[in-house]
Amino acid sequence: MTALARLAAGLVLVCAAAAALAQPPGPRAGTGAPVDRRPGLTQDRIDELAHKHDGFYGALAPQNLHKKRAKAPFDLTGVWFIDLRRAFADFMFGPPYPEFYAAGKQALREAAEARKEGKPYRDSIGQCYPAGMPMIMTRVWPIAMVQEPTVIYMMFGFTNSLRIIYLDGRKFTDPDIAIPTYNGESLGHWEGNALVIHTKYFETNQHWIDTGIPISDQFEMTERVTLLDKGMTLQIEYTMTDPKNWKGEWKSTKRWMREDYSDVPEVECLPNLNENLPSTEKGHAAVEAREKAKEEGKAPAPAAGAAAPSK
Repeated sequence: MTALARLAAGLVLVCAAAAALAQPPGPRAGTGAPVDRRPGLTQDRIDELAHKHDGFYGALAPQNLHKKRAKAPFDLTGVWFIDLRRAFADFMFGPPYPEFYAAGKQALREAAEARKEGKPYRDSIGQCYPAGMPMIMTRVWPIAMVQEPTVIYMMFGFTNSLRIIYLDGRKFTDPDIAIPTYNGESLGHWEGNALVIHTKYFETNQHWIDTGIPISDQFEMTERVTLLDKGMTLQIEYTMTDPKNWKGEWKSTKRWMREDYSDVPEVECLPNLNENLPSTEKGHAAVEAREKAKEEGKAPAPAAGAAAPSK
């Protein structure tokens, strides 16, 4: 073997040794995969991670589902779509509005100014924040509802948001440990032929009603749900209170149409794709940038997620 060949062979051995040292230690012969030395979960930790209730069954536990109770007056199971046949603006919960305090008055004023300028206002939904209650109910997407004796699940076509209404007689979570959410904690009970739902514990961050009207940690709502037209129309009468943001009760009534030939698809909210929608703040800014570049004779940069123009 020549000196050059011996040098090359030595370099190969050195590289192989370095590569071997860089690899994680493999299993010993006959021992299988590397052993994870972390201890297993204790029962207390499992209960904590599984959000185990203290003293009552979950809504889908067989013991709860099969408990004897009065038959529900109606079943909401099905797909529903907000009734906007009278006017598209019926997705909003006002006007009429209650008497707003300073924050609400400011929101109405700033929203009106933004409309005059053709700009979005408090477009948190366009940034993939959850719509939250009550606005999630009137998005222009179908809503799938599944009703069991103990619970109603609502899956929204808009971002696949989930709302849960418990019917099993449980009490609200202790306010000291309740976790605020955008759709709140909802408990329902039957009053004659109506389902009455009380909801509270709302997340307030980037959570608006209509054109950017804020809510506080004292926001609560009651819904009176009935079925009309032989079960083909769903009606909900809303009563909303927030003593920090408006005086008295804010009332609104909405209707949905049963859609038996529809399903709710999987939907994700992607901020980079929302930048291509003129109705969002970033999309509006992108439109203005393209128009300005066109006037200046420059080619604008494509929005994030958009395909680059072909040459």
